[in-house]
Amino acid sequence: MSAADELSRRIAAAADLCLKPHRHAVVGTMASDGSGSGGSGSDGSVCQDSGDPGDCCLLLQTRGIDGERLPLHDIELELYRSGNDLHMMLSWPQQPEQPMLWHGQHPVWMDGVTGLRTERPPDGAPLEALARRLRALLSLPSTTNIAVPADVPGPADAGDPANEHPWQA
Repeated sequence: MSAADELSRRIAAAADLCLKPHRHAVVGTMASDGSGSGGSGSDGSVCQDSGDPGDCCLLLQTRGIDGERLPLHDIELELYRSGNDLHMMLSWPQQPEQPMLWHGQHPVWMDGVTGLRTERPPDGAPLEALARRLRALLSLPSTTNIAVPADVPGPADAGDPANEHPWQA
């Protein structure tokens, strides 16, 4: 299994976890077609040739627990980077009147028709949970996750395991 296939599998698994009881499949790929101009699939998915999991538009196809396709619940996932930050837009392509979720450092709901900021819809919490999970899955490692060698001096209580930070382990 290629790295792009594994990443698509993980995205689908995150959607399955956050948007129960539905099952999901990712349509589109995380890698470009190799032409240097970005890929565009017959399914409408578009990915830029950036070499990382970003700058893509994927479709999360939804099925009920009985296996029946539920296109009304499909989710369009647009991923893009701005600097080192990952941003995403999640929307329901079959329901353009529904609010869409932009997620960067925090979630922002926008009216699907006007694009103006709006309140989270009553059923929006699972989509926010999916966005947080995907951001954690796809984000570049931050500098706080860099392992610090044991011989680097730290605070006076750094020797106490109860006061160690995960990046010091």
